[in-house]
Amino acid sequence: MMGLVGYRSVFSSDTRGTGFMHRAFLSYEKYRGPLGNVRKGVLVSMGYGTITAYALMSLEARGTLFVTPGMEAYDGMIVGEHSRDTDLDVNPVRSKELSNMRAAGKDENVKLSPPRLMTLEEAIGYVASDELIEVTPKTIRLRKRYLDVNKRKAMSKRIKD
Repeated sequence: MMGLVGYRSVFSSDTRGTGFMHRAFLSYEKYRGPLGNVRKGVLVSMGYGTITAYALMSLEARGTLFVTPGMEAYDGMIVGEHSRDTDLDVNPVRSKELSNMRAAGKDENVKLSPPRLMTLEEAIGYVASDELIEVTPKTIRLRKRYLDVNKRKAMSKRIKD
Protein backbone atom coordinates (compact mmCIF):
# COMPACT_ATOMS: atom_id res chain seq x y z
CA MET A 1 0.00 0.00 0.00
CA MET A 2 1.24 3.45 -0.80
CA GLY A 3 0.03 6.51 1.07
CA LEU A 4 0.05 10.07 -0.18
CA VAL A 5 1.62 11.52 2.99
CA GLY A 6 4.79 13.26 1.86
CA TYR A 7 4.29 12.41 -1.82
CA ARG A 8 3.27 15.90 -2.94
CA SER A 9 6.80 17.30 -2.73
CA VAL A 10 8.22 14.23 -4.49
CA PHE A 11 5.62 14.58 -7.27
CA SER A 12 6.35 18.29 -7.63
CA SER A 13 10.09 17.74 -7.93
CA ASP A 14 9.69 14.76 -10.29
CA THR A 15 7.50 16.75 -12.68
CA ARG A 16 9.50 19.98 -12.11
CA GLY A 17 6.30 21.75 -11.08
CA THR A 18 4.43 21.00 -14.31
CA GLY A 19 2.36 18.03 -13.05
CA PHE A 20 -1.20 18.15 -11.80
CA MET A 21 -2.36 16.01 -8.89
CA HIS A 22 -5.91 15.66 -7.61
CA ARG A 23 -6.97 13.79 -4.50
CA ALA A 24 -10.35 13.05 -2.96
CA PHE A 25 -11.31 11.25 0.26
CA LEU A 26 -13.14 8.00 -0.37
CA SER A 27 -13.47 6.25 2.99
CA TYR A 28 -11.72 5.12 6.16
CA GLU A 29 -10.18 1.64 6.14
CA LYS A 30 -8.51 -0.70 8.60
CA TYR A 31 -4.81 -0.21 9.31
CA ARG A 32 -2.76 -1.98 6.64
CA GLY A 33 0.71 -1.46 8.06
CA PRO A 34 3.38 1.19 7.58
CA LEU A 35 3.35 3.45 4.54
CA GLY A 36 5.95 3.00 1.82
CA ASN A 37 9.12 5.09 1.89
CA VAL A 38 8.96 8.00 -0.57
CA ARG A 39 12.26 9.68 0.20
CA LYS A 40 15.98 9.18 0.06
CA GLY A 41 18.64 9.58 2.73
CA VAL A 42 19.73 12.91 4.21
CA LEU A 43 22.92 14.95 4.55
CA VAL A 44 23.59 15.40 8.28
CA SER A 45 25.91 18.09 9.64
CA MET A 46 28.81 16.96 11.79
CA GLY A 47 30.19 20.44 12.43
CA TYR A 48 29.16 23.43 14.52
CA GLY A 49 29.38 27.00 13.22
CA THR A 50 28.47 29.18 10.26
CA ILE A 51 27.80 27.41 6.96
CA THR A 52 30.21 28.45 4.19
CA ALA A 53 29.67 28.64 0.44
CA TYR A 54 32.99 26.84 -0.04
CA ALA A 55 31.70 23.76 1.80
CA LEU A 56 28.28 23.83 0.11
CA MET A 57 29.93 23.92 -3.31
CA SER A 58 31.28 20.38 -2.79
CA LEU A 59 28.10 19.16 -1.06
CA GLU A 60 25.85 20.22 -3.92
CA ALA A 61 27.00 17.25 -6.01
CA ARG A 62 25.85 14.87 -3.26
CA GLY A 63 22.23 15.99 -3.18
CA THR A 64 19.69 18.79 -2.73
CA LEU A 65 20.54 21.39 -0.07
CA PHE A 66 18.13 22.83 2.53
CA VAL A 67 20.49 25.56 3.80
CA THR A 68 22.24 28.69 2.56
CA PRO A 69 25.67 30.13 3.36
CA GLY A 70 25.66 32.20 6.54
CA MET A 71 23.15 30.03 8.42
CA GLU A 72 24.22 28.43 11.68
CA ALA A 73 24.66 24.64 11.75
CA TYR A 74 25.17 22.15 14.58
CA ASP A 75 25.85 18.44 14.98
CA GLY A 76 22.87 16.38 13.87
CA MET A 77 21.19 19.13 11.83
CA ILE A 78 19.88 17.96 8.44
CA VAL A 79 21.37 20.21 5.74
CA GLY A 80 20.11 18.42 2.63
CA GLU A 81 18.72 15.35 0.93
CA HIS A 82 21.26 12.75 -0.18
CA SER A 83 21.03 11.51 -3.76
CA ARG A 84 21.19 7.92 -2.44
CA ASP A 85 19.08 5.99 0.07
CA THR A 86 21.59 6.24 2.93
CA ASP A 87 22.29 9.06 5.39
CA LEU A 88 25.65 10.82 4.99
CA ASP A 89 27.52 12.84 7.62
CA VAL A 90 29.01 16.00 6.08
CA ASN A 91 30.82 19.14 7.22
CA PRO A 92 29.02 22.27 5.92
CA VAL A 93 31.13 24.67 8.04
CA ARG A 94 34.48 23.83 6.42
CA SER A 95 36.35 26.91 5.25
CA LYS A 96 39.01 27.42 2.63
CA GLU A 97 42.56 27.42 3.91
CA LEU A 98 44.14 30.84 3.59
CA SER A 99 47.67 31.30 2.34
CA ASN A 100 49.80 34.26 1.42
CA MET A 101 50.68 32.81 -2.00
CA ARG A 102 48.78 33.89 -5.08
CA ALA A 103 47.44 31.13 -7.24
CA ALA A 104 47.62 31.14 -11.02
CA GLY A 105 43.82 30.89 -11.18
CA LYS A 106 41.78 33.40 -9.21
CA ASP A 107 39.18 32.27 -6.74
CA GLU A 108 36.09 31.56 -8.77
CA ASN A 109 32.78 32.92 -7.64
CA VAL A 110 30.74 30.19 -6.03
CA LYS A 111 27.39 29.70 -7.76
CA LEU A 112 24.97 27.57 -5.78
CA SER A 113 21.53 26.33 -6.70
CA PRO A 114 18.74 27.85 -4.60
CA PRO A 115 18.05 25.73 -1.50
CA ARG A 116 14.87 23.74 -1.01
CA LEU A 117 13.06 25.59 1.77
CA MET A 118 10.28 23.55 3.37
CA THR A 119 7.00 24.67 4.80
CA LEU A 120 5.77 23.02 7.99
CA GLU A 121 3.40 20.80 6.00
CA GLU A 122 6.22 19.58 3.75
CA ALA A 123 8.50 18.99 6.75
CA ILE A 124 5.85 16.86 8.51
CA GLY A 125 5.51 14.69 5.41
CA TYR A 126 9.29 14.50 4.97
CA VAL A 127 10.62 13.47 8.40
CA ALA A 128 11.53 9.89 9.19
CA SER A 129 11.02 8.13 12.51
CA ASP A 130 14.54 9.02 13.73
CA GLU A 131 14.18 12.73 12.91
CA LEU A 132 12.55 15.78 14.48
CA ILE A 133 11.29 19.18 13.25
CA GLU A 134 12.44 22.38 14.97
CA VAL A 135 10.04 25.27 14.51
CA THR A 136 11.24 28.75 15.48
CA PRO A 137 9.74 32.14 14.57
CA LYS A 138 12.29 32.56 11.75
CA THR A 139 13.03 29.06 10.46
CA ILE A 140 11.86 25.48 10.17
CA ARG A 141 14.77 23.04 10.55
CA LEU A 142 15.07 19.29 10.48
CA ARG A 143 17.42 17.38 12.78
CA LYS A 144 18.21 13.86 13.85
CA ARG A 145 16.73 12.64 17.13
CA TYR A 146 20.22 11.84 18.44
CA LEU A 147 22.64 14.65 17.62
CA ASP A 148 25.84 12.72 18.37
CA VAL A 149 27.12 10.62 15.43
CA ASN A 150 28.20 7.71 17.63
CA LYS A 151 24.88 7.58 19.49
CA ARG A 152 22.98 7.66 16.15
CA LYS A 153 24.97 4.68 14.85
CA ALA A 154 24.51 2.76 18.10
CA MET A 155 20.75 3.37 18.09
CA SER A 156 20.38 2.36 14.43
CA LYS A 157 22.20 -0.92 15.16
CA ARG A 158 19.96 -1.51 18.19
CA ILE A 159 16.84 -1.03 16.04
CA LYS A 160 18.10 -3.52 13.41
CA ASP A 161 18.74 -6.22 16.06
